[in-house]
Amino acid sequence: MAKSKPTWSEKLRDSKGYPKVEPITESMRKRWGTGTVVIPAPIEVDEFMRQVPKGKVITVNDIRTALAKKHGATIGCPMTTGIFSWIAAHAAEEQRQQEASDITPYWRTLKTGGLLNDKYPGGIEAQKQHLEGEGHVVVQKGKKILCVKLPKRFS
Repeated sequence: MAKSKPTWSEKLRDSKGYPKVEPITESMRKRWGTGTVVIPAPIEVDEFMRQVPKGKVITVNDIRTALAKKHGATIGCPMTTGIFSWIAAHAAEEQRQQEASDITPYWRTLKTGGLLNDKYPGGIEAQKQHLEGEGHVVVQKGKKILCVKLPKRFS
């Protein structure tokens, strides 16, 4: 019998032994320098995303910085933090479809520079609608679509 695929909410709750603070590897040093990197648990990323109030935004890099501070690390892992924000977004949408009222406002979490995330549920158009509905200004610059009301960033 085939094992059923885990739900997004199950993926969010599966810490896989994280968080872990590890030395920055040789291959990462050119980009990130020396020190330590925290690999967060998915639920930790979700917790930071949940704290962003209506009318404010945060970037994945802001979450990485907060995670590093929380764990006494030099940096937060860019790859896992991005992946875990994606899992949190899909778990929230899954919960919304089950008529949950208190879901993670994932649309308030942006990529570096305020870019919208095309991997979130509904893609860029859905995130744009959520943000504009909360009073943010979203513009297109070349091929990039970004939220330009970043001075109201949450921290």
